[in-house]
Amino acid sequence: MTAGAMRITIGALVVVFGLVIMGAVAWLTLSAEGPEQPIEFMHSVHVEQNDIDCQFCHRNVETGAEATIPAVEQCMICHKVINGENPKVTNPLHVAEIAKLQAHWENREPIDWVRVHVMPDHVRFVHAAHIKAGFDCATCHGDVGSMERVKQVRSLNMGDCVGCHRENNAPTDCTICHR
Repeated sequence: MTAGAMRITIGALVVVFGLVIMGAVAWLTLSAEGPEQPIEFMHSVHVEQNDIDCQFCHRNVETGAEATIPAVEQCMICHKVINGENPKVTNPLHVAEIAKLQAHWENREPIDWVRVHVMPDHVRFVHAAHIKAGFDCATCHGDVGSMERVKQVRSLNMGDCVGCHRENNAPTDCTICHR
């Protein structure tokens, strides 16, 4: 095999491998349950039972491009008081997951959350612009408050986004979203 043919073969294998990885990521995020997380964070307890707004934890969503996943310090604002010793926490699963959170806090370790809503690197999605336009988080993320495990409910591909922009008279210029 010539060097040129070898490069083409390797290049083709890299492309195929990349497509397999992208397919696996898409399958995981669009699967029935969503990806497993290091701590089973129960949005239903926080959102439905305790009526905590998305923006309380995802604070950067109104001002930055990314919504950001809360740091351990953010979680501990509440969980210094609401812990396994708190009489209101009676579910053994909740006690165990709060203990995991507290261990991260005590060991000064970040939580390596698995990203759920994945967009290509060349796409720039600015949450703040959508929040300011009056869109509810559920428009793209679904009813996260009732999910056992967060999962991606919309494809969030170009057609999905362009369709939404057209329906809402938002700009469709390529440079709005593409870097």
